[in-house]
Amino acid sequence: MDNNKFAEGLPPGVALSWGLVKPTQRGPKREMSLKQIVDSALAIADKDGLSAVSMNKVATSLGFTTMALYRYVPSKEDLVLLMQDAVFDISIPEENSAHWRENMRTFVLAIMRCFQDHPWLCDIPASGIPITPNNLRIVDWALRMMSDLPLDHREKISIVVMLTSHARVHSFFQRDMDRAVQTGVNSGPVPGVSYKAALEHLVTSERFPYLSPVVLAGAYSPENDYKDGHAYGFEFDFGLARILDGIEHYVNSKR
Repeated sequence: MDNNKFAEGLPPGVALSWGLVKPTQRGPKREMSLKQIVDSALAIADKDGLSAVSMNKVATSLGFTTMALYRYVPSKEDLVLLMQDAVFDISIPEENSAHWRENMRTFVLAIMRCFQDHPWLCDIPASGIPITPNNLRIVDWALRMMSDLPLDHREKISIVVMLTSHARVHSFFQRDMDRAVQTGVNSGPVPGVSYKAALEHLVTSERFPYLSPVVLAGAYSPENDYKDGHAYGFEFDFGLARILDGIEHYVNSKR
């Protein structure tokens, strides 16, 4: 099928991500590239958040007019899709490790690293199944990890969705907790005091007999679950391990 004809049925951003369409030749001599535009948008989002990205701001950062930018990318929606795909242009191991559980853990951590390096990803709602090239590379990677497991195609895709959802949800929590910690103790539930101090004051054994010993043990306060400034400690490891336990149990039942 002719690429131009095929591209007509795709959203413009998707067609651009696959190189199926080229920017219009109209207007002044073209001196921008799609990569320059996406890189500029990424820099703005990484610095000031997704809401700070606008076609005007990206064009200005490159020294062009907004109208010139529209000759390359039809809309901000398309630009955001290209930004998201660029973020997931990650290094994928050429070979699987010895055990599929370790492969899956590596997969989830790689997804989380994307969200950690670009917190604004959490602000992009899911709008459909992945269809851009780098997103599909990641799905293909996950399926490669399960190639020797006795699972059918739907089961494998369901596991991919489950693992990526765990990475996304925990990354969303991590992003918000990072902001709270960076803001300082005034971001706690009681102004001027830390989470731990507030909880120890508010959660009494009389009112919360089962929660109180958990708080006193320091297991409830998010302040105690940070590693290298990020909240991916025990709770993340525990949740991922239980997900992998469930997958392993299911795989063994299929054998």
